[in-house]
Amino acid sequence: MSQVGPDDALAAPEASLQERDALIVALRAELDETNRGVLALYTELDDKAAQLKEALDLKGRFLSYMSHEFRTPLSAVLSLSGILLQGLDGPLSEEQRRQVGFIRSSVQELSEMVDDLLDLARVDAGRVTVSAEWFEMVDLFSALRGMFKPILVSTDVSLTFEEPHDVPRIYSDDRRLSQILRNFISNALKFTRRGEVRVSARLLTAHEIEFAVTDTGVGIAKEHLPTLFSDFVQLDTRLQRRLRGSGLGLSLSRKLAGILGGRVGADSELGVGSRFWVVIPVTYQGTIKASKL
Repeated sequence: MSQVGPDDALAAPEASLQERDALIVALRAELDETNRGVLALYTELDDKAAQLKEALDLKGRFLSYMSHEFRTPLSAVLSLSGILLQGLDGPLSEEQRRQVGFIRSSVQELSEMVDDLLDLARVDAGRVTVSAEWFEMVDLFSALRGMFKPILVSTDVSLTFEEPHDVPRIYSDDRRLSQILRNFISNALKFTRRGEVRVSARLLTAHEIEFAVTDTGVGIAKEHLPTLFSDFVQLDTRLQRRLRGSGLGLSLSRKLAGILGGRVGADSELGVGSRFWVVIPVTYQGTIKASKL
């Protein structure tokens, strides 16, 4: 039987220490390499972020420039078509009035798209300000009713504003909220041939209020609802293809609701109708300055 001498007893711990030191050196080298990789990744991310910011700035400037440039010819066409429809340069035949009316309505829709583009550019650039103040629901609904009364020409569709009950004064930006509701109402009227478009408001909780626009229109298939508020989304159905727009209004509504500290959504059944809603805080909690999404 072999015996372990004093030298052998000392050699074993020394070898263990050497192995541990070698392992520490290897781990340190691996950690240094990982740190260099992380630093390189952060540098690359910073570069990508700078490029993305530059691209967003360019997109915003382009959209702002194009929106402003479109306004002049669109305003000219609207003015000229208005003059023709008023008969200031002589009477028009029934067919001519129909064609000029079609031109005017198309230009008005294009003008609304330009406004939405400009607003989207401002939102994406973080240049949208929130001007919060106290206001009454009755005043908001009254203003919306006045805006849509001149364009509600079809007797087959009625626009009803429910009298708000137990709804307190709201501290928010009524102009931004009105813009969201105008988009919802315009869409509802566009896709409702007969029946009713109803605007309502109710308290969800002590701190949140919901505004809803309900219609008896064509409705939306459930598979389209998840992407409904995305940028430039257009529904691909027979009627929607005929009445399609840019898809900007709903996307803009989502972003404006986010700026107000709220959220949007929709419920719909194909062939029955739709309900678009926006929920905002009763009291705006953000800082009253430019907000960026």
